[in-house]
Amino acid sequence: MERLFLGLGAAGAFLAVGSGAFGAHALGARFEAHPDLEGIYHTAVQYLFYHALGLILIAWVSTRYQGQGVAWAGYLFLAGILLFSGSLFVLSLTGVRWWGAVTPFGGLAFLAGWALLALTAWRG
Repeated sequence: MERLFLGLGAAGAFLAVGSGAFGAHALGARFEAHPDLEGIYHTAVQYLFYHALGLILIAWVSTRYQGQGVAWAGYLFLAGILLFSGSLFVLSLTGVRWWGAVTPFGGLAFLAGWALLALTAWRG
């Protein structure tokens, strides 16, 4: 399990750095025409990076705590990345606003993952 989440976390961090650079350099003209979309894109990159690091943390925690709580927290982080950051990336690149309706489900997955990780740590 730790190799899975370490690999996913490292891949997510790679994508966050690449996406940030892409947004800064290749999407400048698009964001000049639609400045509100730049902030949305930035939020997607930011939360992708935070939760990629969270997946790396999950990999480390899984070596210290046994049980399914840690694994489920990692899967919830992954779901949150796909739903939250993914929907914001699509929204900011296409301008299709209904993708914003998907974003809160990713936020709920992030919250559930962090809560489950805290519960797992508290229970020891």
